Amino acid sequence: MTKKAIPVEPDQEWTVHRFRPQDAPGVIDLFRSVYGDKYPVPTYLEPELLARENREGRVISSVATTPSGAVVGHHALFNSAPNPRIFESGAGVVHLLYRGGRGITTHLSSHGVEMGKTSPGIDLIYGETVCNHPFSQKAMNKARMICRAMEVSLMPAAAYVKEQSAESRVSTVLGFLTLKPRPCTVFVPRGLEHHFSLCYEGLDDTRTFEAAGGVPGSPESRIHTQIFEFAQVARVAVHDAGKNFQARITAEDERLTRQGIRVIQVWLNTGQPCVGQAVDHLKAMGYFWGGVLPQWFGTDGMLMQKVLDDPDWEGAVLANERNAQIAGLVRREWALIQAKPGSVL
Repeated sequence: MTKKAIPVEPDQEWTVHRFRPQDAPGVIDLFRSVYGDKYPVPTYLEPELLARENREGRVISSVATTPSGAVVGHHALFNSAPNPRIFESGAGVVHLLYRGGRGITTHLSSHGVEMGKTSPGIDLIYGETVCNHPFSQKAMNKARMICRAMEVSLMPAAAYVKEQSAESRVSTVLGFLTLKPRPCTVFVPRGLEHHFSLCYEGLDDTRTFEAAGGVPGSPESRIHTQIFEFAQVARVAVHDAGKNFQARITAEDERLTRQGIRVIQVWLNTGQPCVGQAVDHLKAMGYFWGGVLPQWFGTDGMLMQKVLDDPDWEGAVLANERNAQIAGLVRREWALIQAKPGSVL
């Protein structure tokens, strides 16, 4: 592996290809040029780790390089959801000298999608694109990933200090592209019928919708939590909301809050008829709806989230009408939670 990154020179031709071990130092330099050492995923700050993750297939990186081998862009597919057969399209960065209408982001994203299509282990690709600029959202749209959820205040402003592109926490929107259809039944919680109808509009797969109801079948809930300390974010995957769900999620919420977490996301399995009870309990705890998550657990999921600081709604850049529609619904759900007795708008 090359020990040092090849310096980036302006105004060079560039091509996109699958990651090679010699690209690793350049990718790490690229991430550090944008985020310093504040990027929350260590894979993109350690060259040996990046090379190993690509070699073993947990990350599939697309890289843009100039003829000298200098890295000017990066994008990757990687698994970050409970279902190991769906991969996120993300970790996209373009060098400052190569931004501004060159199309590198779009080419990298499209290259990743094409690699995903040829992978037998990937059923769906989704993108998590930031709302402090429109470029990654536009690339997501061109890749035919349709927005179906919004993660409010996901990224801390500290991640963008170096390039000064955000003054407060940054929200993201989630877009999905089905590669292999997985029809399933979705149980819709009471009061969210319109939200689900809009979010599933134009889905490139088949769904059967039924009203959520009934009681949990399992005595024990199956829950897995990931904590991202720098971002002050926790993600709680509820594979199975059992009879002890209220006690389990209440205890988990209290534990995470004591640890200084500012954003808690809860992923619920909408393949369970009892999902409505889980939603009602989370709303009573100050959580609000964030959208739907196709194939998230094999069956579909939905996002509930709690943010302990006021979101920067006005600062969110939304690249098209669809993204703005979803963001509008999420903002209204947040406002409803804030307006409950004991909350402050």
